Amino acid sequence: MRNLILATQRNHALEHATIHILSERFPRTGMGGHSNPTGFFVVGNLPTEAVREAVLQALTRLQNGERQLALHPGCGTNYAVTGGLTALLSIAGLVGTRNTRERMERLPLLMLLSIFASLFGPPLGMLLQQRLTTQADLGSLQIESVTRAGTNLHRVITV
Repeated sequence: MRNLILATQRNHALEHATIHILSERFPRTGMGGHSNPTGFFVVGNLPTEAVREAVLQALTRLQNGERQLALHPGCGTNYAVTGGLTALLSIAGLVGTRNTRERMERLPLLMLLSIFASLFGPPLGMLLQQRLTTQADLGSLQIESVTRAGTNLHRVITV
């Protein structure tokens, strides 16, 4: 199980680095990704050769110590942490209310707590990426293939 988690973390780091590189080359193209133990997907209207080049460049740059490429502000981890923090703080802000009127009176507090969550969620998400969901040290990871898997989808397989 630990090997599957580490493989996913490494692929997640490589996915982020690839997206960083592709975003520089195609700044107005929406894109995203999804990692798993066997590689990752890149979603976006991108040429296959550009994806292949970005993956290879990302691999090289991470291996050469550019660890910051493993973290991405658009990662789902950031959204999940921010949403979870917002939900928890909202629930905490409603503790002790007994009826709709009391809950409505807490609306300003709930808004303030939501603002707090939106400010602190993304940095906390980046910290979780760094410590939990990505691994910038790719070890002996290698690229097996980069192929088009659909109209706006590429599959990167790693070993």
